[in-house]
Amino acid sequence: MKLFQKIFGSYSEREVKRVIPIVDKIDSLDSKMQGLTSGELRAKTDEFKDRLSKGESLDEILPEAFAVVREVGYRTIGLKQYREQLIGGVVLHQGRISEMKTGEGKTLVATAPAYLNALTGKGVHIVTVNDYLAKRDRDTMAPIYEALGLKVGVILHDLDQTQRQEAYNCDITYGTNSEFGFDYLRDNMVIYKEERVQRGLNFVIVDEVDSILIDEARTPLIISGEGEKSTEFYNIADSFAKSLQKEDYEVDEKANSVILTDTGVKKAENFFQLANYADPENMEIQHYVVQSLKANYIMRRDKDYMVKNGEVLIVDEFTGRMMEGRRYSDGLHQAIEAKENVKVERESKTLATITYQNYFRMFNKLSGMTGTALTEENEFREIYGLDVIVIPTHKPIARTDYPDVVYKSAKGKFKAIADEIYETYKKGQPVLVGTVSIEKSELLSDMLKKRGVPHQVLNAKFHEMEAEIISHAGEKGTITIATNMAGRGTDIKLGKDVVALGGLKIIGTERHESRRIDNQLRGRSGRQGDPGTSRFYVSLEDDLMRIFGSDRLQGIVEKLGLKEDEAIESRMVTNAIEGAQKKVEGNNFDIRKTLLQYDDVINKQREIIYKQRSQVLEGEDLREYMVDMIKSLVSSIVDSHISGIEEDFEDEVEKLIKYMEEVYVQKDSIKKEDIINLSNEEIKQKYIDIGQKIYEEKEEECTPEQMREIERVILLRVVDTKWMDHIDDMEHLKRAIGLRAYRQQEPAQAYQFEGSEMFEEMIYNIKLDTVKYLLHVQIEKAPERERVAKNVVTNQGEETAMKKKPIKKEKTVGRNDPCPCGSGKKYKNCCGKLANN
Repeated sequence: MKLFQKIFGSYSEREVKRVIPIVDKIDSLDSKMQGLTSGELRAKTDEFKDRLSKGESLDEILPEAFAVVREVGYRTIGLKQYREQLIGGVVLHQGRISEMKTGEGKTLVATAPAYLNALTGKGVHIVTVNDYLAKRDRDTMAPIYEALGLKVGVILHDLDQTQRQEAYNCDITYGTNSEFGFDYLRDNMVIYKEERVQRGLNFVIVDEVDSILIDEARTPLIISGEGEKSTEFYNIADSFAKSLQKEDYEVDEKANSVILTDTGVKKAENFFQLANYADPENMEIQHYVVQSLKANYIMRRDKDYMVKNGEVLIVDEFTGRMMEGRRYSDGLHQAIEAKENVKVERESKTLATITYQNYFRMFNKLSGMTGTALTEENEFREIYGLDVIVIPTHKPIARTDYPDVVYKSAKGKFKAIADEIYETYKKGQPVLVGTVSIEKSELLSDMLKKRGVPHQVLNAKFHEMEAEIISHAGEKGTITIATNMAGRGTDIKLGKDVVALGGLKIIGTERHESRRIDNQLRGRSGRQGDPGTSRFYVSLEDDLMRIFGSDRLQGIVEKLGLKEDEAIESRMVTNAIEGAQKKVEGNNFDIRKTLLQYDDVINKQREIIYKQRSQVLEGEDLREYMVDMIKSLVSSIVDSHISGIEEDFEDEVEKLIKYMEEVYVQKDSIKKEDIINLSNEEIKQKYIDIGQKIYEEKEEECTPEQMREIERVILLRVVDTKWMDHIDDMEHLKRAIGLRAYRQQEPAQAYQFEGSEMFEEMIYNIKLDTVKYLLHVQIEKAPERERVAKNVVTNQGEETAMKKKPIKKEKTVGRNDPCPCGSGKKYKNCCGKLANN
């Protein structure tokens, strides 16, 4: 492999050679661009858009578009892209990663590909690691885009909905990964399409791509909130279920349900103080009752489930093993918890979640840039389909990277570091010290204070002051201690006389478990051909050395009989450390890959649900969809009841009739003799005809337009509620699936298999509840769309724009007054039901 590289060059070198002719073309247009007026350069944007509309491709326009941006950059902000920056920009446009060393001007590199891709009118996202950098980069580069007639926006944490819509509607939008991701999730929770802020996910350039797509890949974005279903109601419904006698209910094992008899219905009306239990506005109560009946009269302890340490655990019907983490859906699990008198789970619920991996993979074209990506090339390629191209530096690197020095103890190591800083400080040479934690930063800070060395300590808080401090870290006599991420994205320029002193000295106090993070620290020195040095100080007590370092290394140190303040320095030691790092990187990649396998399961499900939601919001005509839903539901119900065994047929027909009366058919409208002689298909058709007739009658009661809105209201409400429950169920499953060997399956396979089953069950429940609500709805006034959760927060601690005030019962609220929760219902029929029990 090394011989091949010597002859043909590395993969990056070969790919860069392919880009050179494009850069030559851009270069050849330079004098022509210099001869154009500002107005003529601005007119190029309209010309390019016109050429695209006539069938030219972005690749054909690229050389001239890049040349235009290059010239405008020089005129507006005084920066002219050099050839290496143009290479980086072409690589970004191609949907790849440009690895460019610190100080090579990545922020400017993004402008040409962003401009080119914005010409399509589909929008471009440029992602940074924090709000400060998003605003800084937008403000710095906006003059280039604006001189060319493009609009540039920035998404910051405090923006309201209107401001966000404006920013996303710009040609180019800067922002952070978390803001973009949360806005995507919130857009898929809105109840009116006008509330959405993002448009399509077209082209994205991710700055510090390794930090966002690798380091943060294991942290999902989560929006959670209080579900409107109170868990307390499960206990109330359980009390009701336990109060019933055998004549009050009938068990339907085929449909896995329990139906109240007439006497049971009367008891429910008395218990819950209802005029008519079957009234559509009591469907919420019916839901709790149905699940409580099922929990008490169908689900059996130690057969279907077990109770262990205050937790209800499902028993696998095939193996008899406990299925840790699996929860029954649609409220049944909570009903069993109430039955068994253990804590009813899930007072707050996950409403929406996605990983950065799956969010960024949704873009039509993904690209990124960073100083350090090559060590993770396999992961970028395998997970994101991205290759890493190392862009040559504008000037040769003049930094000297010294071998590591190894100490026996951490105490000896830190004393040596403090001494080294003190000696360097006396010379006036600036030092940037990288630590792996705030704790280590403070330890070193105390040691320097004792030696009388003035210094700054930075802990990656991501604010302007920190960026300002790190930008001065290359000035004479400056000592800066920083955790790994502190001030990332900020250029360190050398001060006066510092070149003669040897440039910026980098000291690493410990090897990070990822070589990439160490390379980031090294790369802070030696920008643009500046001199500089770097060295890592290591002790055998460091976590990496303790856990992953080789015994051989330990043996060498023991043989040498090193004292606490003595050190060894050798390439062999450095190689051994790199070997340990590779081991850890491999482990971490495997963990991220496994997590992605899990998230891919729910990602496919999320795509289906979000697509369905979008169709509803966009106002698609749902009439045909609803009719199909009735047909599909009837078919499932009939098939689950009628087994084809002759001796059970009469009993099955009776149960089917009773079950369908619960769903939508009016009592006594179908009798046993009406269908006893029919085939399954004929029975289905009879029930479908009745369903369609009820549906058409409902539509006649109002206008078709009003019926379409009723359908949207019902479907949104049901889908959101069921999806919210499903996300929680899947999370429970994921947490525990690894704890059990599932029929000799891999945990990820078991999760996929069971997750798919749970999703199918959810889809059935969506159909069931939608049809029930639709065919029972009383059309008195146009219904209002409701959110399914309140007090909405993200897992980064922020409240979202979708917050709804918590319900507070005021003494002045009368039974017939509007409910203070804002549902539009009377208090007695909404939150008052719970308060009265």
